[in-house]
Amino acid sequence: MASAKEEKLAKDIYSQVGGMSNVGNVINCMTRVRLDIKDYDQVDIENLKKVDGVLGVVEDDTLQIVLGPGIVTKVANEMSQMKKGRPAEVDSSGVNSGKAEAERKAAATKSEQKKRNNTPFKRALKSIANIFVPLIPAFVGAGIIGGIASVFQNMMTAGMIEGEAWLYSIMVLNIIKSGLFGYLNIYIGMNAAKVFGATEGLGGVVAGIIYLTGMTPELPLPNIFTGQPLAAGQGGVIGVVLAVWLLSIVEKNLRKVVPNSLDVIVTPTIALLVIGLITIFLIMPIAGFISTSLVGAITWVLNVGGAFAGFVLGATFLPMVMFGLHQILTPIHIEMIASQGSTLLLPILAMAGAGQVGAAIALWAKCRKNKQLTNMIKGSLPVGILGIGEPLIYAVTLPLGRPFITACIGGGIGGAVIGLIGGVGATAIGPSGVALIPLIADGLWWGYVLGLLAAYAGGFAATYFFGVPAEAMEATELPTTEIDGETVVDY
Repeated sequence: MASAKEEKLAKDIYSQVGGMSNVGNVINCMTRVRLDIKDYDQVDIENLKKVDGVLGVVEDDTLQIVLGPGIVTKVANEMSQMKKGRPAEVDSSGVNSGKAEAERKAAATKSEQKKRNNTPFKRALKSIANIFVPLIPAFVGAGIIGGIASVFQNMMTAGMIEGEAWLYSIMVLNIIKSGLFGYLNIYIGMNAAKVFGATEGLGGVVAGIIYLTGMTPELPLPNIFTGQPLAAGQGGVIGVVLAVWLLSIVEKNLRKVVPNSLDVIVTPTIALLVIGLITIFLIMPIAGFISTSLVGAITWVLNVGGAFAGFVLGATFLPMVMFGLHQILTPIHIEMIASQGSTLLLPILAMAGAGQVGAAIALWAKCRKNKQLTNMIKGSLPVGILGIGEPLIYAVTLPLGRPFITACIGGGIGGAVIGLIGGVGATAIGPSGVALIPLIADGLWWGYVLGLLAAYAGGFAATYFFGVPAEAMEATELPTTEIDGETVVDY
């Protein structure tokens, strides 16, 4: 059951978006409530941003309201329950008031909104996000379990633990981890099929082709470009996404010409045969070359660039997150993990969030009279330390301007430290901040921790001395609201 605070926040959001009748679907991710708006003319963006509890607003295909982890699920559920309990809006004749006109206006508004967001680059980013983001909880869970197994294995190697029970424990944990990583391409293939409009089962089969399960060592299939034997998994996630995209095109075109009575037999058979041959003899060699070159180039840049490369990557990642450009890195992380066992990029990029933590602590230290700001920091800082940075971005550093820049500098300093140490990689994606420590490969967790501490210190120092606006230090009081005769502080 929602608390009075969450119920009030849900009502306040509805009041600024044109009411419940102006909202279609209500869904949420880890930090944002996503609303399907019917008529954007009824949305007051500026006042929505001022609602206590709203950390930020992002306008896209859906209206995204940043609330932060935990509370976002409760508020989204409350908003959905409010919609279910709302009586139909009817006029005196019993017909929905102005329904036809409202629907025409909503369709026109939504069409205009889609046109503004329908660039090829934005479509590509959205597709990548829709394919990989649903898998992030699986990466987090399986990655941490695999990290625990690695810790136990290192302890056993060092002679700290021994015995058959520990061996079984390590084996079981690795079996659970492999439930994701052993068959990752298939999950990606099914998600990609859903995004591209192909049959999900066929997408999984096409992705499974890349494992070359039926190939025998005595008679390997050749790479038609080099003559060398194809390797299972060659092409990785890049090849899977490309193959499933082609599958969607073939499948859609087949359905235009195949009679309905034969569709269930003919379409999947021909689609799989055609795309299977293309995948084995074209996509795997080409995507394999691209993947190997991309991973090799990034590794080379990090090895040669060292601290400088780390600083640039750590300092520029927060702006990438703001504009949604970080999604394009997800398949690169996964490909690096598949080919090298870890991604060297993620620990460096995670420093951006650590720089924000340092900046927020500096603001807390210098702006104690600003009760509204310090209260927002208290709510956002714990999840920021755990690697969820959006609350700090939208509620603290970005609205103040300069602290956002100094937070980026802190992230750059942390990235420089990790780049200088070199070889610090993560075995899975998803977590950031201190939650990433168990996923650091090859016992180099200490290097990642040094980077975190450097980013905290850098973000703190840069903000404390150069990044605190004078107005942020002015005294303010916390807003309160009367609910059922009780005074409630608006956190």
